[in-house]
Amino acid sequence: MMASVPKLVVMGVSGCGKSLVGSLLAQALAVPFFDADSYHSRANVEKMASGIPLTDDDRAGWLADLASLIQNQDSGLVLACSALKRTYRERLRAENPQLRIVYLRGDFQTIWARLSRREDHYFNGQAMLESQFQLLQEPEPDEGAITLDVTDRPESLVRQCLAVLTATGEDARG
Repeated sequence: MMASVPKLVVMGVSGCGKSLVGSLLAQALAVPFFDADSYHSRANVEKMASGIPLTDDDRAGWLADLASLIQNQDSGLVLACSALKRTYRERLRAENPQLRIVYLRGDFQTIWARLSRREDHYFNGQAMLESQFQLLQEPEPDEGAITLDVTDRPESLVRQCLAVLTATGEDARG
């Protein structure tokens, strides 16, 4: 018997494809998609737009809001969220133990090439991406993350993720 529709966090540094892959996954699973960027405070957005990396204190309220969002969503969801540190992922999982992590892994050069072509986004500059890579704690095996290579096409990443969910007995709808 299939488990309930999963709650997924698609994580990684800015520019790795969280929003695109996350929205495609949500569509395939027939669940709502949320982008964590939409839940940042005005102060956080202004700080990032100025090229200033966020601190753990800056992120605390944001993570609490996201954990509540996950908990209150009954029918599964996909959330695009950087979730760079293990402690951030643990905070999101605190009231949501069944939460699955999908990690979009890529190297600095690949992701910087993507970000440098972006327009109309508050993420500002190579230094901010460097700070995200410095902050990044890749998921450990005990976190059970689904790790995907960002150089694959988004549709392929979705298929790979759905295959893992199906293999682990979660409802992959597709």
